[in-house]
Amino acid sequence: MMQFLAKAGLAVMLTAGTLAGTVAPAAAQLNIIIGDQDRDAPRDYRRPPPGYERPGFDRRPRGCDPRMAEDMARDYGFRRARVVDVTPRRVIVQGWTRRGPGEMSFANVRGCPAMRR
Repeated sequence: MMQFLAKAGLAVMLTAGTLAGTVAPAAAQLNIIIGDQDRDAPRDYRRPPPGYERPGFDRRPRGCDPRMAEDMARDYGFRRARVVDVTPRRVIVQGWTRRGPGEMSFANVRGCPAMRR
């Protein structure tokens, strides 16, 4: 009886191994297309389309806020810091340091990263 069970188990393992080897290549060649493949991707309805603004909606400026640039210059050690120039690329702040008058530039993007001290 034990010999019969051993042979049957071996036969089951060989059959399972053979079937597993044939299923993977057959599945790799399967291509399922649902719907029309010539259509564009579906629209994302979670966000409004570009250019859409609700009435009364106040858009915040996307660049560096001059008050934030002054505060950051004070954190770097400037006294009497003031914004002297705002360009599309940078915000320039002048003030006094331990060594005398100084100037610092911040990138005109959100968060005001320091460019030059």
